[in-house]
Amino acid sequence: MKITVCIGSSCHLKGSRQIVEKLQELIADKNLQDKVDLGGTFCMGDCTNGVNVKIGESKFSLSPKDTEAFFENEVLNQL
Repeated sequence: MKITVCIGSSCHLKGSRQIVEKLQELIADKNLQDKVDLGGTFCMGDCTNGVNVKIGESKFSLSPKDTEAFFENEVLNQL
């Protein structure tokens, strides 16, 4: 599974770094390093709704406080 987090200026200001760090922690805690590929990209073109996160072609809007629920509801359910 490929997860891509926007790390462009707008999303960075909205907490993309905290989201990346939390996802790294959750992936490690569940020992999913071989199943989840976490990456970053610059601007996904939807700055007003960021932090933008994609799983494959599906786009989500997250805040740092939503990250754990997103991981449980979207990532774990798709594995």
